[in-house]
Amino acid sequence: MSRLPRPVLLRIAVLSLALGVATSAMAGQQEDDRARQAVRVLTDIQQIPEAGIPDKLLDEARGIVVVPDALKVGLVVGGRRGHGLLSVKNPDGTWSNPSYVKLTGGSIGFQAGVQSADIVLVFRSDRGLDNIVNGKVTLGADAGVAAGPVGRNASTATDGQLKAEIWSWSRARGLFAGIALDGAVLSIDDEANESVYGRDTTPRMIFEGRATGQPSTAVVDFRDRLEEASNIARTARSNASADANARASAPRPVAGSTTNTAPVAASSATTAPLHGPQQAQQPSAFETVESPVKAEPLP
Repeated sequence: MSRLPRPVLLRIAVLSLALGVATSAMAGQQEDDRARQAVRVLTDIQQIPEAGIPDKLLDEARGIVVVPDALKVGLVVGGRRGHGLLSVKNPDGTWSNPSYVKLTGGSIGFQAGVQSADIVLVFRSDRGLDNIVNGKVTLGADAGVAAGPVGRNASTATDGQLKAEIWSWSRARGLFAGIALDGAVLSIDDEANESVYGRDTTPRMIFEGRATGQPSTAVVDFRDRLEEASNIARTARSNASADANARASAPRPVAGSTTNTAPVAASSATTAPLHGPQQAQQPSAFETVESPVKAEPLP
């Protein structure tokens, strides 16, 4: 078997290196675009307070998944596939760098006639997060999931939501609403993580800040936008709590009382009847003070 000439081998090596660099750049560009679309979803959520994620849920979340432009396949019984990002809350309340994730599963609960929609998942406990970090989580089986309420001040006291570990929402055609995702599978996108953070990168390394590679600006923007959204929700909750306390501590008016009591008190002091010797010293309404009349004793 004849060996190839050295110049040919050198050209092949250069071509392979260039192809690898081009593939890496293409993968990095694809992941950056996914991060930018996830930032768009978070921004849109904050711009529709009357139909967004409640402040309480956003503030107390343990983890958040954003899947922009999840695709629907089929009309009645089909499938769903999307790629997104997952960040978890650190012990100090800040958010971690995001890991890339994949969402696949049945189309039950998807809005009729919608081909794509943005999906947001809010984790309220660490159990579901541990499952996905260790591989994948099946929504509704490994972790309870419920359609999330909408509106910044929406109540979350229904039985289904209290038992759920994950809340889910979708947005299509500008409408933000809760969505049922039972049966959908959420898993780690290891290929995307390695493209962004380096080879052999695990989700735990990303969340703990131990990844060897530094994420791009687009990926960091997602984390920063999530920090901003959480701070806005936390501030809104604090303001609402302060207003409620102020209303609760404000004095309540007594029924039948007047609002201005000072003139009434002054009037009472000047018109109150006197008793004893002081009463005889006061002139009546028709007496002359300068020439008081002396009363003669009766014979």
